Amino acid sequence: MKKKRQGLSALHLTMMALGSVIGGSFFLGSSVAINAAGPSILISYILSGVLVYFILFALSEMTVANPHVGSFSTFAAQEFGEGAGFVVGWVYWTGTIFSMSSEATAIPVLLRTWFPNLSIAIFGSLIIVGVTLLNLLGAVRLSKLESGLSSIKIFTIIFFIILALLLIVGLIPGMLAVGAGELAREPLMPGGIKGIAGSMLIIIFAYAGFEIIGLAASEAENPQETIPKAILYTVLSLTGLYIIYAAVLLPLVPTADLSENMSAMVVALNRRGISWVGSAINMVLISASLSAMLAAIFGLGRMIRSLTDERHAPQWLKDKKDVPYRGIIFSGFAMLLGLGFGLLFPRVYLVLITSGGFALIFTYGVIMASHIRFRKRRGCPPEGKCQMPGFPYTSWLVLISMIIVLFSMPFIPGQTAGLITGIVMVMMYYLIYLVMKSFMKLQIKDAKEVKNNALRIKKYQSRLSSEFSKELIKKVHKKINKH
Repeated sequence: MKKKRQGLSALHLTMMALGSVIGGSFFLGSSVAINAAGPSILISYILSGVLVYFILFALSEMTVANPHVGSFSTFAAQEFGEGAGFVVGWVYWTGTIFSMSSEATAIPVLLRTWFPNLSIAIFGSLIIVGVTLLNLLGAVRLSKLESGLSSIKIFTIIFFIILALLLIVGLIPGMLAVGAGELAREPLMPGGIKGIAGSMLIIIFAYAGFEIIGLAASEAENPQETIPKAILYTVLSLTGLYIIYAAVLLPLVPTADLSENMSAMVVALNRRGISWVGSAINMVLISASLSAMLAAIFGLGRMIRSLTDERHAPQWLKDKKDVPYRGIIFSGFAMLLGLGFGLLFPRVYLVLITSGGFALIFTYGVIMASHIRFRKRRGCPPEGKCQMPGFPYTSWLVLISMIIVLFSMPFIPGQTAGLITGIVMVMMYYLIYLVMKSFMKLQIKDAKEVKNNALRIKKYQSRLSSEFSKELIKKVHKKINKH
């Protein structure tokens, strides 16, 4: 009897993607986006959802064509050369390391509500070590844990949506129906087009993390069917949740009252006298950050494996087992260094972590550029399963949108540094690649010279041996003739 292949199902991948996407940035970052765009935030969520849909299906086409080839850095290397693969892989890895080490500092800060004397350095380090060790258990076991943490976040958002609807309709005893509420008094676009552009940047960040589906493709059960299903489930779940969440929030609170210091849910419910929700949301924020870190280290371990396979990372990081232990441990160690650096040099670190957003948008742009080249060179994936609707126009539209979003970073306070740091990071990694390439060429040249010298010596030795043999034979013949 043929053994059925074990691996991640579409539901596992969806829950892992949701775990990576719905992090602390959604619960706090959405407040900044809604404040910037006002009611037009609904337009931003819909447009961002459409962009995510196209990016995911572009990634899906390339992944389905060869689910065991590696990550999006490998696709970039195949379509644009090894330099592109090297740069996008390490930029993504570095940006995620910075982002997740900052999550490790956020959790102890949140816990200080109940434990004022908690050490950020010690507890943050324990969290990083913990999520790293959990990742060593393997994809299937980790996906079960990730599903549980993701369920908490999704349940919280659904709970808020139901509670907000009850407040709007007036079904909570002792409270008047809110109705249109604040939404009736708000201008549609208080920040104009600039406000929508700025909010879209934050919302794209709120969607960030879905690319983990591509990184997990090699460990999926029947990738040709699982990956497209997981992508569809992820896009529908995320877009639906985000749009409904924003729609029921807008009548409850003036958008001018929202800031990154407090979750929009907490602000909205506090205004209605439901203050106990603050502590509950605090706990959810902690689980959201843990979930995002677990999913991030999972993806980073697979990225390192992909980079080592392409010889774009030190070969001592190469791991042939199903679970990339070395890549996971290396990524966890890098997060610990990031945490320590952040505590020692907080001002410099705040500039560095803004590059995390740049790394993600840059990665999505490269995915779309790779897809355009992929389809031109190879056509549809095997069996003619073209999933990308409207190609090539949609692919070009998304690529241009990613470039516009990238250069809209200065519209958001504090993100100008992220754009500059990100560009410097891309240039730095490209220079590292050129140096590595030059060094490898010298090594190959030296190896060829050594080989040629060895051949010359062998040839010379052979000739000497032949000449010596001839002389010896002559001497023997002379002796025989004398006798």
